[in-house]
Amino acid sequence: MGGMDPGVATYTIRIKGRLGDAALSAFPALRSRHEGAETVLIGDLDHAALYGVLSEIEALSLGLVEVRQLTPDRNTTEPEDGDPPR
Repeated sequence: MGGMDPGVATYTIRIKGRLGDAALSAFPALRSRHEGAETVLIGDLDHAALYGVLSEIEALSLGLVEVRQLTPDRNTTEPEDGDPPR
């Protein structure tokens, strides 16, 4: 399997609350980090896997805040070209 499947994208999924190890074990394919009072899950998912994660979030009665698909050219918050605003 060479290269990334065109149906696969990187997603960030923001959940209310700081999930512990037990809850995070429901999402083995995703990395996690805590940001304030929220947990952010990050990973490469195809559509079926994304819907599976969302279904698991619902089954665990977790509070979904945001789902965001990252684009390859938007993986940083720094401007890539041009001068900074004056």
